[in-house]
Amino acid sequence: MDHHGHKHEIRLHDPLPHSNTTVDISKLSPEEKWRVEHQQMHEKHRGHEAMHAEMVLILILSIFVAQVALVQWKKLHFRSYQLATLVAMMLIPVGISLSHQWWRFIISWLIFSLITGFVTFRATRQPLDGSTPRLVYKWFYLLYKISYGLGIVGYIAVMLTLLGMNVLFRAKPTTWMDFGFLCLYYGLYYGVVSRDLAEICTDKMAAKVGYYTTTGLPARHLEAGICSVCGNQLLVSPQNNDEAIIEQTFQLGCGHVFHEFCIRGWCIVGKKQTCPYCREKVDLKRMFKNPWEKPHLLYGQLLDWIRYMVAWQPVIIAAVQGINYLLGLE
Repeated sequence: MDHHGHKHEIRLHDPLPHSNTTVDISKLSPEEKWRVEHQQMHEKHRGHEAMHAEMVLILILSIFVAQVALVQWKKLHFRSYQLATLVAMMLIPVGISLSHQWWRFIISWLIFSLITGFVTFRATRQPLDGSTPRLVYKWFYLLYKISYGLGIVGYIAVMLTLLGMNVLFRAKPTTWMDFGFLCLYYGLYYGVVSRDLAEICTDKMAAKVGYYTTTGLPARHLEAGICSVCGNQLLVSPQNNDEAIIEQTFQLGCGHVFHEFCIRGWCIVGKKQTCPYCREKVDLKRMFKNPWEKPHLLYGQLLDWIRYMVAWQPVIIAAVQGINYLLGLE
């Protein structure tokens, strides 16, 4: 305090107090505390411009080399790349959350893992139960819808905050931004992981159903009135089968007919753009005539890009930090 009894304040544009002046950081406002810590960091690294330039160069080279290596790995050994990426996607965010004690994400991850693990277990059983394909597509399509909705909500929250709409609700901008980024993260993360797991389940089920093969001709003949995705009949009357489900069908350009839900799950969730039976190219523009459904395809492409950011970016940063430590850079 000064001689008038007023508390001394550190303004954001004032110089940092001299080293012989002690400042109780706990009594400062968040803005003043941030300024003190920021200037202390600058004082610590002053005169190290050459070292910082070397560290930036190492970071740029590491990102470039890693990107080239990942592209070649994906091109030459896609299966191992897919598995390694999926393991990294599942474990790295959980490890970071455990270190920071982010229990909300850990709980949601456990619930997601338990249910998805059960669905994946059903998809890999042999012989394949007739109701399993429908269960798998429904679950992953639900996850896809939820992740897509969370992404939209998060984006809207961030944009409204940037436009200052939070003032109308007397809410702090940090609260809205935190909510927006949280929704974006959850939507993108679970969207990517569920999309990869859905593709694995799709391949496993298709091979067991017997119509689809990844490299050759169908393993057996497709009978009339059968959906080659799930292996069930197309329009079965409930009078003949109490467990039958009547739903709309969709015919591809090649002439093969499928349950509409099955072929949509095959193309959107399973990331397959060929006929499940004859492997002819699927016309996605014809399938998704509704303009409100086309953003789902763009969202799927966005998830493919996010996969690199979540799975491999932390690995690259950790490797760069390891190189800096070995070279004695700080």
